[in-house]
Amino acid sequence: MAAQMNERKIQEVSSILYLDGVSVSFDGFKALNNLSFVIEPGEMRAIIGPNGAGKTTMMDVITGKTKPDTGEVFFKGDIDLTKHDEAFIANLGIGRKFQKPTVFESQTVFHNLELSLKGDKGVRRTLFAALTDAEVARIMEVLKIIRLTDKVNNLAGSLSHGQKQWLEIGMLLMQDPDLLLVDEPVAGMTDAETEQTAILLREISANHSVVVVEHDMEFVRALNSRVTVLHEGSVLAEGSLEAVQNNSRVIEVYLGR
Repeated sequence: MAAQMNERKIQEVSSILYLDGVSVSFDGFKALNNLSFVIEPGEMRAIIGPNGAGKTTMMDVITGKTKPDTGEVFFKGDIDLTKHDEAFIANLGIGRKFQKPTVFESQTVFHNLELSLKGDKGVRRTLFAALTDAEVARIMEVLKIIRLTDKVNNLAGSLSHGQKQWLEIGMLLMQDPDLLLVDEPVAGMTDAETEQTAILLREISANHSVVVVEHDMEFVRALNSRVTVLHEGSVLAEGSLEAVQNNSRVIEVYLGR
């Protein structure tokens, strides 16, 4: 027992994200049931599972939208996320991208990224302060990462669905988060956009920890990451995609035969 406790403590301290025994109930329904897993610094992790498995509630807990009934949620070793609200957690270095892109459609791609710069968000800073050379360089760097350099002066509203998804990921990157939570990024994308999104996220994971919730198994395969399968609010299986796809319980409750 003591050895197990020491191992848990080591994981907590060394991890970027640590969940242990997290449970959440809504009107008697257990959305999360003793959920525990660890994300290491610089790791890409795919989260899969049937509808109602707890994926959205898990992200709500991590980002402070929902407080757990029980359990521990630590960020970067010693920051207890259960004690902070959404705005505070976002400023800690956790970025969340929802399934539906929310960009400023009447603004250019460049201005969307400019508005997302890390730092002072006051009206004076946004409207009157000139960008520094370093800020312009950062915007251009992110444009390259998200494959929108040639769309820099286009209105965001003119972009394809997939390009809007990339722009929103870029807006998160402007905040330089340590951890990105990305919810079903390729829903509604073309095959070509889906392929590019997998490459994009793999590139981002070289400098950031990334957690991707997704249903598209071919996209998950392209991520080439460790996979966590959720079912009824807890971890059903974990490992490579090949391993979880051959797990009899995963086949039974999620993948089908």
